[in-house]
Amino acid sequence: MIFCDIGNTNAHLLIKERLHVKSVKEFLELSFDEKIYYICVNDSIKPFLHAKRNFFDLEPHITFDTKYRSMGIDRICACKAVSDGVVVDAGSAITVDIMKKGIHAGGYILPGLTAYNTAYASISTRLQLGINKDIKLDKIPQNTKDAISYAIIKSIKLIIKNSAKNRKIYFSGGDGEYLAGFFKNAIYDKMLILKVLQRTFDDLKASQGD
Repeated sequence: MIFCDIGNTNAHLLIKERLHVKSVKEFLELSFDEKIYYICVNDSIKPFLHAKRNFFDLEPHITFDTKYRSMGIDRICACKAVSDGVVVDAGSAITVDIMKKGIHAGGYILPGLTAYNTAYASISTRLQLGINKDIKLDKIPQNTKDAISYAIIKSIKLIIKNSAKNRKIYFSGGDGEYLAGFFKNAIYDKMLILKVLQRTFDDLKASQGD
C-alpha cells in the first residue's frame, strides 16, 4: 500500500517507508497497482482520484476538534501530529497553527516562498530576482536581491517567533527544512502528515476488525 498527501503543487508519497516527492503532473502520469490511501487539497484533480478503484480517500475518516472553519485536510493532519507546539507546513502556502494540550487554538496563512517571489515580480521585472537562501538576518542588506530576501524571511520568522514564544515549532513541507534553520526551537519532520495518514489507516483497520 502507498500513503499519499496531494497538494496544489506536489504529491508526497510514502512507499515502503520511504518518501518520494512528485509534481502533481508527474503523479497523475504514474500507474499504480497498489492501493493508494490519500488526502488531497487539490480540487481540480479530485474527480480523477475518485474514479480510480484502487485509490481511497482518508479525509472522511479523519476527525479534528476545532472552532476554525474551512480548515484544509493537510493542516488538520499536520496538527493531529502535534499535541503542544506550533505547526508550520511550508508549501505553496505557509500555514501556521497553534496546538495547546491537544486542542487547536487557531492559526493563520502566509504566502509560500514561491508566492512571495511572484508578488515581487508583479511589481517590477527588476524585482524578479528570487530569494538568496544564504541571507543573514543580522545584517542590513546592501543589494536588491538581499533586500527582498531579508524582507521575506525576516517577516516570516518574526510572526512565527511571536506565535511560538518558547514552544517547540514543528516544520513540514517543501520549504520546511530551510525555514526551520532560522529557529533554535525547531523540529523538521518531512513525514509529519504521512505519519498521520498511516495512523488513520491503522485505526480504521483495527475498528473494522481486520
